[in-house]
Amino acid sequence: MRKTWALMTIFFIVVIGIGFGFAQVYGDPIILYGAVLFSIFMNFLSYWYSDKIVLSISGARPADKETYWDLYTVTENLAITAGIPMPKLYVIPDAAPNAFATGRNAEHATVAVTEGLLGMLTRSELEGVIAHELSHIKNRDILLSTVVVVLVGFVSILADIFLRGLVWGGGRSREGRAGGILAIAGLALAILSPIFVTLIQLAISRKREFVADASGALLTRYPEGLASALKKISSYPGELKSARQATAHMYISNPFRGKHVAKLFMTHPPVEERIAALMGLKNTDTEVKLR
Repeated sequence: MRKTWALMTIFFIVVIGIGFGFAQVYGDPIILYGAVLFSIFMNFLSYWYSDKIVLSISGARPADKETYWDLYTVTENLAITAGIPMPKLYVIPDAAPNAFATGRNAEHATVAVTEGLLGMLTRSELEGVIAHELSHIKNRDILLSTVVVVLVGFVSILADIFLRGLVWGGGRSREGRAGGILAIAGLALAILSPIFVTLIQLAISRKREFVADASGALLTRYPEGLASALKKISSYPGELKSARQATAHMYISNPFRGKHVAKLFMTHPPVEERIAALMGLKNTDTEVKLR
């Protein structure tokens, strides 16, 4: 929870910085006041409603127990084992195999899986995936990763508006050398802010995926199930159509086929590294320190 508030504070500062750049370049302090109020509103929105926003973006729909019996029974059994409430279940109508968890806390959590995932995996592989997502819930990752979706998108939109304003000359910037310096500073801030927050998004995702893999393996006592599922998911040739750049870090595996992207900008650790780590747990009784 502290990390979530820390991240929201960082985003708040970034937004204020962008708002300050707007105000200086356009010579209007009202812009700064508006940025402050709007960033407060966005923090509130991201905390209480970000899960609903993510589910809507993903096109997920509630999964009924009769149709998705295996999904329900697997999730229910693992939730009991993990000692957390049964999360709500959603299904995404997409052939690409993938899954994510979202929500504020364990009492308000949701697990969403694609139809492709349900059709492709065996029961033991499905258990591995669900155990991974329940581990995100138990480890309190879901609020942080869900809040990032809304805040990253907001900063990117705000920066894009600023850049368009400069390109199309809509501002009433101050004259002289000072105005030029402020314009350059504002432009740099608008360009660097989305990069900065995206790097935070990626760093959070990669670290927590390893932890959730280990936690899920300990929950099922069968790391081979998750390792096999990750291999199948990563080898699927198509992309998840409903995925967006802002939501990519939430999925159990990269929903895009960006194999040639530099490692620094990958939303997930390489699958080969994750599988190797899981198989390293196969014959060990060592407990994984989660925090």
